[in-house]
Amino acid sequence: MHGLKPMTKTPVVQGTTDNTMSDKDYWERHARNYDASLRLVLGRPLPRMLELASEAVHGKGRVLEVAAGTGIVTSAIAGTSGTVVATDYAVAMVEALEQRVQDAGLKNVTCEQADIYALPYSAGEFDAVVAANVLHLVPDLPAAIKALRNVTKPGGLLVAPTFCHDQTKTSWVLSRLFAVSGFPCYRRFNTRSLRSALEDNGLQIVRTELLPGVIPIGYVEAAF
Repeated sequence: MHGLKPMTKTPVVQGTTDNTMSDKDYWERHARNYDASLRLVLGRPLPRMLELASEAVHGKGRVLEVAAGTGIVTSAIAGTSGTVVATDYAVAMVEALEQRVQDAGLKNVTCEQADIYALPYSAGEFDAVVAANVLHLVPDLPAAIKALRNVTKPGGLLVAPTFCHDQTKTSWVLSRLFAVSGFPCYRRFNTRSLRSALEDNGLQIVRTELLPGVIPIGYVEAAF
């Protein structure tokens, strides 16, 4: 596949000593402008990502979405699945999410504040989990995947499209510029290292696709 860099280990970016709180503060501050900045700078791969995600959860009875943000993905997956529990750990994001869900009249979506590491749901409660553009942002990836696995049925689906900051020269440079501005990125994936990270944590890859953009998205579906 063109554009892939040989890599055996995903670069891990060192953060501050109080990562969780500083990261949450970042998203609280940026919730208001999140949609506009995302679509303006990084929006090219989004339409295809939404199409693939909605196809992946088609017919799934109960779907959990983590790091739902303002609900860009929520609106897409709600149309093809039974019920969606959309979560984020930032209060400002959840408020924006609730407004979008209300405006769209999505009766099958529940919005809740929840931390990806401490999900308040029963073991095996969900048929699928959607974790869009978040795996590069979590400080402890194995712990996050473990938490997602716990609330998903055995053999359930993880839908994890992820911005791949090390996919191209352009994305490599832009990622470093984002870091200077305080953007809390902990891993710079390319599609190969993203797939490896999931496999190393016990998931079986079902589907992958590279979605071109200024920062490309590595679209991945995997089974727990």
